[in-house]
Amino acid sequence: MTTHPAASPAASPSASGSASGAPSSLFASDLDRTLIYSAAALGLTVPDAAAPRLLCVEVYESKPLSYLTETAAELLATLAARTVFVPTTTRTREQYGRIHLPGPTPRYAVCANGGHLLVDGESDPDWHARVRERLTECAPLDEVRAHMLRTASGAEESGWVLKERVAEDLFAYLVVDRARLPDTYVKELGDWAAPRGWTVSLQGRKIYAVPRPLTKSAAIAEVARRTGATRTYAAGDSLLDADLLLAADEGWRPGHGELADEGWHAPHITALPERGVAAGERILREVGAAVG
Repeated sequence: MTTHPAASPAASPSASGSASGAPSSLFASDLDRTLIYSAAALGLTVPDAAAPRLLCVEVYESKPLSYLTETAAELLATLAARTVFVPTTTRTREQYGRIHLPGPTPRYAVCANGGHLLVDGESDPDWHARVRERLTECAPLDEVRAHMLRTASGAEESGWVLKERVAEDLFAYLVVDRARLPDTYVKELGDWAAPRGWTVSLQGRKIYAVPRPLTKSAAIAEVARRTGATRTYAAGDSLLDADLLLAADEGWRPGHGELADEGWHAPHITALPERGVAAGERILREVGAAVG
């Protein structure tokens, strides 16, 4: 992976690596609102009769939850056969396990924002131990969580905090009502967290507090090392994807999401105009063309 300057806001190769003649390129992609979309996030703007056919790739509580277009499904299956495709998500392992993408099952996947590196569906214990060691440089999760709950005290009564969650005992987040969220809360929490080694970001309806060393890019660099991939492509829409995009050789972001809202850019990142599920399809076309 290539190291690039910061963007402005507005073990030996495995059997899947280049040593065995397998693809030498790697495609690391965020999932939610990058490749797959809930019904609310589809962003369909054409008449119903002209809407694309959709493939459901996730069911939750016996109900369909996430989709991509059938064309995107075909593109992803083709691309996954030509590259090392690595789903790269902030989801927990359990949440990731609900997703069934088209094409061959990826050998590698990144969950919990880099906290878990899955190899053939199982968390790599050595990688997780290395992550845990790096997190000792930061304030403990319990301290950060307690501060979040204390500063949001009374929020449930006022209606802006809907849920509070801890993910994989690695980071914490609040599910909020954006319309009622106090304007200063995210900034104040971020100012408190920064000197303690944590980052804060607002992604859709969730306020995340994540340890600074917990990154998608570090996990993807490890996958590239193991597979012998010499070129990395990446896609993502949220602030938690910024480090992944910066570390890639080439990347794409859709026309929606926090990165688009902030006008985030970097020289090697293409900002696509498409929004919603159409953006996922466009990303796969672009990566396929880049792989060549």
